[in-house]
Amino acid sequence: MKAVVMAGGEGTRLRPMTASMPKPLLPVANRPIMEHVLRLLKRHGLTETVVTVQFLASLVRSYFGDGEELGMELTYANEEKPLGTAGSVKNAEEALKDDSFLVISGDALTDFDLTDLIRFHKERGALVTVCLTRVPNPLEFGITIVDDEGKVERFLEKPTWGQVFSDTVNTGIYVMEPEVFDYVEPDVPVDWSGDVFPQLMKEGKPVYGYVAEGYWEDVGTHESYVKAQADVLEGKVDVEIDGFELSPGVWVAEGAEVHPDAVLRGPLYIGDYAKVEGGAEVREHTVVGSNVVVKSGAFLHKAVVHDNVYIGPQCNLRGCVIGKNTDVMRAARIEDGAVVGDECFIGEESIVQGNVRIYPFKTVEAGAFVNTSVIWESRGQAHLFGARGVSGILNVEITPELAVRLAGAYATTLKKGSTVTTARDHSRGARALKRAMISALQASAIDVTDLENVPLPVARQLTARGNAGGIMIRTTPGLPESVDIMFFDERGADLSQAGQRKLDRVYARQEYRRAFPGEIGDLRFPSSVFDAYTGALLRAVDTTGVAEAGLKIVVDSANGSAGLVLPSLLGRLGVDSLTINPGLTEARPTETVEERRAGLVRLGEIVGSARADFGIRFDPVGERFSLVDERGRIIEDERTLLVLLDLVAAERRSGRVALPVTTTRIAEQVAAYHGTQVEWTTTSPDDLTRVGREESTIFGGDGRGGFVVPEFSSVFDGAAAFVRLVGLVARTQLTLSQIDARIPRAHVLRRDLATPWAVKGLVMRQVVEAAGEREVDTTDGVRIVEPDGRWVMVLPDPAEAVTHLWAEGPDSTSAEALLDEWSAVVENAGR
Repeated sequence: MKAVVMAGGEGTRLRPMTASMPKPLLPVANRPIMEHVLRLLKRHGLTETVVTVQFLASLVRSYFGDGEELGMELTYANEEKPLGTAGSVKNAEEALKDDSFLVISGDALTDFDLTDLIRFHKERGALVTVCLTRVPNPLEFGITIVDDEGKVERFLEKPTWGQVFSDTVNTGIYVMEPEVFDYVEPDVPVDWSGDVFPQLMKEGKPVYGYVAEGYWEDVGTHESYVKAQADVLEGKVDVEIDGFELSPGVWVAEGAEVHPDAVLRGPLYIGDYAKVEGGAEVREHTVVGSNVVVKSGAFLHKAVVHDNVYIGPQCNLRGCVIGKNTDVMRAARIEDGAVVGDECFIGEESIVQGNVRIYPFKTVEAGAFVNTSVIWESRGQAHLFGARGVSGILNVEITPELAVRLAGAYATTLKKGSTVTTARDHSRGARALKRAMISALQASAIDVTDLENVPLPVARQLTARGNAGGIMIRTTPGLPESVDIMFFDERGADLSQAGQRKLDRVYARQEYRRAFPGEIGDLRFPSSVFDAYTGALLRAVDTTGVAEAGLKIVVDSANGSAGLVLPSLLGRLGVDSLTINPGLTEARPTETVEERRAGLVRLGEIVGSARADFGIRFDPVGERFSLVDERGRIIEDERTLLVLLDLVAAERRSGRVALPVTTTRIAEQVAAYHGTQVEWTTTSPDDLTRVGREESTIFGGDGRGGFVVPEFSSVFDGAAAFVRLVGLVARTQLTLSQIDARIPRAHVLRRDLATPWAVKGLVMRQVVEAAGEREVDTTDGVRIVEPDGRWVMVLPDPAEAVTHLWAEGPDSTSAEALLDEWSAVVENAGR
């Protein structure tokens, strides 16, 4: 006997899950509903099966193929238009006309004894046998009454409570004889229980009802979908579950990685190659799909998570469904009954309330509170570029596929035959992404000069030597799981805002240029990269007096790529140096704030015991540094900026220094004392670079360890700033602590507030209105100056749903009070 599996329904009540996936492919316990149905048929010897398909038919065909993997023979009957339950089977008549056949829905979960159903049909000599079951609430089903012999006496489709005359309902499973096709008109919508069965009964044909024992759930609503998962896990339905029981009710599939410190409270299921980190808690009736990542601190209870989902740290998911390829970022909360479609992005600390539906391919911004369904629009703003280029979690937000598209878009903005440099830090992720981007560049008629693993300033400097641009891939500072893809212009600086917008447009439209076979770009690996960089640096920066000063310096390269250029540099600089942490460690391409602080403390101890003049610690890519004075005391980054500013201004006595508007106004006093002038810039490195290129600029810095040495480069360069510092200290003959002591203390505090994108403009308008008659500076954001000289700055983040505030006062208490006052203004405006 053959079987017919009806798999053509749209499943409209299950949207948005079925907006991009046919209902039969929805997973139950990490296996499509229809696969459970096919395995049931096979258990009862029904291996030859015809599948009727219509909605997203190609997805069903491609998933199950010819059935060989299941040990079955599958053929397909495609409906050009919906034909109803009977019409769709009539469409497969050619394959079914020779013998009795069984009809079953591809989206109902059951373990009925089909063998006994077929036996009943044959014993009764029925034309049609309807499989029935008893349910507590028959309103959504066709109810049926049978006599003592099992013959059907009455049907009623989807009754009201006033029409309910039985709790025995039609399950949509039938055994039929081919003669039934005589009652089904071809190519028009026909329904079994509404059209065919009443006609058969009117003519007195043998239509029987078989009341089955066992489990049956019509997975037609979100509630029944979640219930079906729980029933499988509870063992209420006899289906196969892939994997093994780690403990009673805790099912773990092949290749899954569950940390011993993760809390698992079954019954639950964890799919193949999923990863559950220590500190995560997975509770009852949760199904975690294949390749899902559950980060530390996440909490899941009665949650159904489809394949390839990322669940960030501290997320809270309760009674919800998360579609495949979706990213749920840190501390997001998704409440009971909510459904998130495929390939969505749920931002940090956002809240999706219960019963909300978010359709596929939507973005929910960080900090958003979503209490209505998101169908057409995204509740967020798409941003390609952030403060550090294109950034995100490796293989979650930043994938090789995205890297290839980005490189193709960047190449399209350049002329054919241009040369682009590529570089990376020492992480494996950056290496893999760089290789993907090189291929895309070459395929777009771009020649590539691959610098491999070099410090970021070296990549910038060599890009500026006649190349059209460059790409640097590094681990995001302080975030070992994230990467930054940084794009340079022909000067080695970050792409301008206009350049970013141009790349963004090409990327969004996917209008990538492709080279003809003879135009494929070349790939070169230059030699003597570090010697060339060091030579250019020492020729450009004044090192007069260094050899005579006899300085002793402790240099910490923090196991990063800065250590690659230091041997060549220190040997030619002529100082007595002690280098620590020179080796590269692929497993640690960056360091957390705590690790960096501990490294500085250790550096201070070494400086003190070695009686060195000072210590310097580079960041892992050699772009920034921090200082320790001769007593081993850490000089904070904001203070380091003032120390270097004092040294440069005291020696030059004229010119301009470029500083972002968030810098303490003590800098203005220091500059003015030595006859120099401050040029205030925005917080964008691009703006600081612009001023750094101007002829009268003598210095620049951002207060976070980044410094511009204009005589060598207009971008942040840790090695160049170090060489300049050595020369200045040698010539001034003062210690760093002495220089620091003569500069007044600054009291600048910062605070970040979550602000939805939709109200950012309103927030800034109300900030300006609240300023009243006070002095307002709009160089970047809004800076309000109080009559007593205190100031506060309010700046919306360009890439995240956040507003930044800075405040400065004569002491920390007054600065804190100012922050509290204006934080209230921002928060009230956002409500």
